[in-house]
Amino acid sequence: MSQLLIDYYKAIEASSRSMLDAAKQQNWDQVVRFEGACAVLIEQLRHRARSEQLLPEQRTEKTRIMQRILHNDAQIRYLAEPWLSQVERQFDAPKQMLH
Repeated sequence: MSQLLIDYYKAIEASSRSMLDAAKQQNWDQVVRFEGACAVLIEQLRHRARSEQLLPEQRTEKTRIMQRILHNDAQIRYLAEPWLSQVERQFDAPKQMLH
């Protein structure tokens, strides 16, 4: 069965929700894996959107899905901030030793 365009939005949302769950558990490797899955789905969505349009009721659903994805993304960024700072410090430490 062929996927409908709206199904790609739903799959991206599910992947972003999985990313958020992994971020809550501080499983950053898993976050990165789901982020890769999102990237693939987004590329597939872009390709599919060239030849297919959403129905009016699907556009309303897309708006709700996009809002949830953005909310998930904001939460992931909030949870990742301490981890990203730690990674940044680790990369800066060798530079400081060289000077």
